[in-house]
Amino acid sequence: MRVRRPNRLMEILRPLGQLLIFILGASVAISAITILTAVLIRGTRTDMDLLQITLILLPQVLIDGIVLGFMYATIALGYTMVYGVLEFINFAHGEFFMFGAFAGVELLIWMQRQGWLPAEQSAYAYLFLALAIVFGMIISGTISVTTERVAYRPLRGSPRLVPLISAIGVSFLLQDVMRFYQSAANGAFYRTFPTFGGFSQRITLFTLPLDGREITIAIQMTSIVIILAGIVMLVGLNYLVNATKLGRAIRSVAQDRNTAYLMGVDVNRIIALTFLIGGALGGAAGVLWSFRFTRADPYMGFLPGLKAFTAAVLGGIGSIVGAMLGGMVLGLLESFAAAYLTIFTRGAFGAEYKDIFAFAILILILIFRPSGLLGGKTTQKA
Repeated sequence: MRVRRPNRLMEILRPLGQLLIFILGASVAISAITILTAVLIRGTRTDMDLLQITLILLPQVLIDGIVLGFMYATIALGYTMVYGVLEFINFAHGEFFMFGAFAGVELLIWMQRQGWLPAEQSAYAYLFLALAIVFGMIISGTISVTTERVAYRPLRGSPRLVPLISAIGVSFLLQDVMRFYQSAANGAFYRTFPTFGGFSQRITLFTLPLDGREITIAIQMTSIVIILAGIVMLVGLNYLVNATKLGRAIRSVAQDRNTAYLMGVDVNRIIALTFLIGGALGGAAGVLWSFRFTRADPYMGFLPGLKAFTAAVLGGIGSIVGAMLGGMVLGLLESFAAAYLTIFTRGAFGAEYKDIFAFAILILILIFRPSGLLGGKTTQKA
């Protein structure tokens, strides 16, 4: 029987096309709901033209939402990798994310002390940032593999609640380890991302004439870097899983671990590599997160980790493309909520209430579609 080989080019182009469709679809749907809401309550406001304000803010809110969506999606990819193979929610993934952030920031701070980081925009700035991301991936991947070997593998045959509790314990342990180290080494719990390379520069995309004035729509270089890194991570992971020999082994272990073992697949090695890849993705996301928000602290992985888990569930946990979809929807919803809640509610609810959207979505998805938007029906394994 002839084995059909994967179309390698299609495995690169397909996720890009799906991602574009998801971004356009989610943006149009959420924008339409927001505009419709503004139209419906427009007559209740005499202090401003609610529809006009909504349209003025809309392009910038979309850009910010897409960038935030890429951030959540890159974290969710790590959750998806581990769950796809073991059907195990690794709640310590947020701490792998945090360790990667600290590793990248510490490396850049050391480079800054050596006088290597350029103040202005240059090719070297991108090179040093890439080195920080790779270093964060190495550290997080190593911690992830070590955690799997020490805390998860001995519990693999136990009831599912047991490794879940172990993951929560690992999460708190890693938080306190980093807090102790930073307190002893630097006298503070956090580190500030170095300023270099002119990444804070804003690039004007276009201007919109409105009521005799021009509204400038711009995007930071930081956001462009995050979007490009997210695309590379999505395409790279999708290619690895669907178009390589290692990916075939990962999919076989995910489908039926015992049968894969009988067919000669080293199951322990594949699971360790899965944790390595998932942890490395989390480390890259951690460096990008601190790059955007300019800070790393021991507790930075908790809330983004929960939201990324929500994004993974929303898209269909275990699905790579689903993680990207869930991240996009969640990022756009949070961005819209942060921008419009105060305006629509006359200040009764502010941007701080945006977090309720993430967990409200989690509850609704678990009630009405537990498999997620792109997930299929699943059965309980014996």
